[in-house]
Amino acid sequence: GIFADVIVGFPGETEEAFQKTLELMERVKFDNLNTFAYSPRPNTEAATWTEGQIPEDVKKDRLYRVQELAAKHGLERSQRYVGRTVEILVEDRNPRNANQVMGRTRQGRQVYFDGDIDQLQGEYVDVLITEARTWSLMGVLANNNY
Repeated sequence: GIFADVIVGFPGETEEAFQKTLELMERVKFDNLNTFAYSPRPNTEAATWTEGQIPEDVKKDRLYRVQELAAKHGLERSQRYVGRTVEILVEDRNPRNANQVMGRTRQGRQVYFDGDIDQLQGEYVDVLITEARTWSLMGVLANNNY
């Protein structure tokens, strides 16, 4: 998968520079994007700059726009898996549903499906993907070995 981090509102960031970030996102369509608004950190040079600081409302707006586009692309990237059977490495129990396990595709996309963690943890299994979510997938075991 294609992953990245984006920080919006770094001192001196212009609307034109921000638009280039959105254009890059449109070209790449990241599988997952960690997004942040810049905030000054102690002992960093940028924290001492008095010019070019971006107003909080502008940072908030830019962060919202980046997150909306990232979510759109995340769902598009997830949808390509629906109807396919993919190999999953089972990692852990789904913390929100004790009857499900969580694993990952070779591209790093999280997949949730019904299964017994005691039998499946650390195993590679084939899973038929039945539902795309923004940052994860839902599926069912494709083989009856477990």
